[in-house]
Order: sequence, then structure tokens, then C-alpha cells
Amino acid sequence: MAADLGKFDHVIIGSGINGLVAASMLALKGARVLVLEREDRIGGCLLTEEVTLLGFRHDVMAATFVLFMTSSAGAALGPHLARHGFEYCHSPHPTAVLRPDGTALVLTMDAAKNVRSFNALSAGDGDQHARDVGGIAADAPFLFALLGGNLWSWATAKLLFGQVRKRGLRGLAAWMGSALTPARGWLQSNYQSPLVQALWAPWVLHCGLTPESTYSAQMGKVIAFALEAAGAPISKGGAGQAALAFRRLIEAHGGVIRTGTDVEKITTHDGRVTGVRLAGGEAIACASVLASVAPDQLYGRFLDVNLPEEQAAVRQFRHGRGNFQLHYALDRHPEWLTAGLDDVALIHLADGVDSVSKSANEAERGMLPATPTICVGQPHRLDPSRCPEGKAILWLQIPDAPRVIKGDASGEIATQDWEGAREAFADRIEVILSRHIKDFDKIKLARKAYSPADLERMNCNLVGGDPYGGACSIDQFFIWRPFAHSTNGTGPVRGLIHIGASTHPGPGLGGGSGFNAAKRLGA
Repeated sequence: MAADLGKFDHVIIGSGINGLVAASMLALKGARVLVLEREDRIGGCLLTEEVTLLGFRHDVMAATFVLFMTSSAGAALGPHLARHGFEYCHSPHPTAVLRPDGTALVLTMDAAKNVRSFNALSAGDGDQHARDVGGIAADAPFLFALLGGNLWSWATAKLLFGQVRKRGLRGLAAWMGSALTPARGWLQSNYQSPLVQALWAPWVLHCGLTPESTYSAQMGKVIAFALEAAGAPISKGGAGQAALAFRRLIEAHGGVIRTGTDVEKITTHDGRVTGVRLAGGEAIACASVLASVAPDQLYGRFLDVNLPEEQAAVRQFRHGRGNFQLHYALDRHPEWLTAGLDDVALIHLADGVDSVSKSANEAERGMLPATPTICVGQPHRLDPSRCPEGKAILWLQIPDAPRVIKGDASGEIATQDWEGAREAFADRIEVILSRHIKDFDKIKLARKAYSPADLERMNCNLVGGDPYGGACSIDQFFIWRPFAHSTNGTGPVRGLIHIGASTHPGPGLGGGSGFNAAKRLGA
């Protein structure tokens, strides 16, 4: 077909959070925006469906919106999205840890109360928590610019120069060095209570890290700061409702969204983007393309340009651990055998730093963890619309599943194929969960499990079920994401911007790369 010249200023490939943020920002500024999504729905990991029983609405993948609520994208788009039906639901108790022996620690959004409860467990632990969270607050303008801004920019250069003037060159180097501390060192050197250590250790898994990873301590402190200040909000009606609000916003400002539309190629001429060609042959011209895809999709499928440096880097690019999701429909609200957990948004079932480290290491070696680290969400307690009155749902995420199974750390599951291992691994998780909930077998109505392989089938960017867009180790993060030579998502093809979890600022629902790209394009 002939190209439809000049109809769109920007074409966005992929409708995950970053694609939706970029499209919204650009449409609000009057740009002509087209979003192309290969699936039959928008949202990427923002998916809410009745996967267990009718009337029980589950967030199949992403669920918690604290990163979006506290991000630059959330600040800019929040009021607009609210007018189109996006609403947060909160709990004053964002997270807790529940250990195998039944002891638990709950974090509240009351900073003084957290200090008292931590100090009651071990003298000085609450004061240390206040120092850690206070340190993040004090460094917030600098730290969050590094975590979320365009790193290759004059703004960042000026920011760094300002820090040199403030701290001195040696002082800034010392700050950077301390920011690289692993979470194990931070927790075991600063907190005496095993419960406080266990509260924070699992959270680094949600950053694609482990307790031994470089800079995982800093990310743990950032999470502590965010949860205490902003909680663990979810979207009323489900994450899919948030995606619908984005759609309404984009279309209200003239943007176009096409689902079930597979892009075959990004077309170029003389090193510049000219548009895209769809699988059916349709050509669409545009001034720029924003590709919210994994690196192998961008450089291995969409571009026919000879880019030896990028293609070599794709071969070296590593993906992280897989993700396993498990959803329950329950006949009533779960009665936890440990008091105080009823209204907690997210509960980790973990023993401490060592157990988190062990399960993550097993998964990274291709083993099904003997005792996986389990995150349990209770969405119906924040948003009763998720299920029929008097019933309940549970959202379980296991962030340390192997992408490819090489074996079972317990020696019980023989198959090395996720199709055969899915339900057996779900059984293992359920045994751990049921130890903490009274009469769990009697209140369980239905369950639905998703293996890493299932997640990849649902979203091709979740390679091996990796929800973080690639391993988040220091060599693939910050200015080196996705590649060592990467520069703010731009490359040798002019008019092409790479966005999504595989680019800085990385994974999560913050929408940072989409926001930064849109600002670069004049939004």
C-alpha cells in the first residue's frame, strides 16, 4: 500500500506504561500520535481479568502503582487520568513480612509509629530506619534525578557539578561509593532485628536485584522511603482500568490507538526514520518512532539497518529471573494466623536475608526454588469492587522463578518444562501460604497460575518471563542500559527512540522512559 504521508507526528510501538505515558504527554501538547499494539488490548502488564471465577477481577501481572503515583509522569498526568476514571485505592499498611515461625512486622505510613515498633524489636533499629529514610528525603532532588532523568544531558551535568560544590569531589565520590552497597551489607550491618532485616530483604527482588547485588541497598532505602510516604496504592477496578483511562485521555486529545496491529519493520532512509510497515503491508509515515520493546525485538526484528555495534550488544544483553504469578478466588477474607495482617497491601512470606538470597540464587541457576520468596497482595481489602461481597482474592507474585528450568532445588519436580512444572510449583507455593491462613483449603474456590513461559506468551517483551526488561545488574543499568554505549534511548537511527523497561530508568510502573522521551520531543 502507499504510505499515508504526514498523518502522524509520532508512532509508538507498544502500549505498556511507557508507551501510554509518552502518547498521553505528546497528545496533550497537540501532537498527532498513533499507538500500535500487537495484542488485542492495550496496557502491556496492566491487565485485569476474571481468570479464576466470574466476578473475581484479578490483576494478572502488575498491580501496585506507588512508582507511578510518585513519578514525574504521575504528577503530570494524574489529574488528566483522574478525569478519565483512574483512581487510587490505599491502605495505611503498605507492606509486611511474615516469617515461617509466624512472627511478623508491619510497616505503616506513620513514620513515628514505625520508629517505635522497630526500636521495640531492637534498640536503635527504629532510629536507624529514620536515618535511612531521612537520608533519601534529604538527597531526593539529586537521587531521583539520577534514578529517573535523562542521564546524558546538560541538566544532569549541572546537577553533578552542584553536588561537587556542595560535597566536594571526594565527598561526591564517597556518596557514590556508599550508594553501591549491597542490601545484605546494609541490613546486617545496621539492623539487629531479624524481622526488620526480613521486612526489607525481599523488596530488592522487585527491582530485579538480589541482596548481594551492587546498589541494592540504595534501592531498598528508596522503597522504604516511598512505601512509608506514599503507601502501596492500586488502581480502583484493576490495573486494566488504569490502561482504559490512558486510552480515553489519548483519544480525547486526538490520538489514535490500534490494537491487533503487528509492526513488521521500522522504515528508514539515509539513517533517519521514515515510518513503519505493518505485517499486512500497510505503510505509515511519521517523523519519529518510539519503540517500547525489548532490545532483541528492536534490533533483531524491526530494523533492517546494518548496526554492528547494536547487534553485537544485543548478543551480550542478558535477561533476568522469571516471574511466576498465582491468583486465588476465596470464599471469604483470609484469616491470618498471625494478628495484624488483615489490611496489609503486600505481605512477603520470607525468613530473612539468607532465604531471599537462597531462592534468588536457585532461580538464577535455573532451579525451581525449594522455598520461593512469595509476595501476597490482598487487593479486595483496598478495593472491594474486585470481587463479590463477602468474598476475597489473593494476588501472589514469586519474583525468583527460573526462565528456563534446569532442575528442582528440592528434588521433587522432575520435569524441566514449565508446562509440566507450573501446577506442581504452584502446589509448593500453596503449601507455604496455607500454613499461615486458617482453613485455607476450605475457603479456596479456585486458582490460576501463570509461569514465566505463560507470561512471555502473553507479552513478547517479557523474555523468559523476565518482567524487568533485562537483568538490572550495574553493567546493564543507569547510563549503561540497555547497552554500554546507550544514550538516553537514542542511537544511530535518527528519529528513533527506544523506551520501555529495557532502557533507563528501567522497570516498574513509573513511566520514566516514556516521560523523558516525550519531553525530548517537546511535550
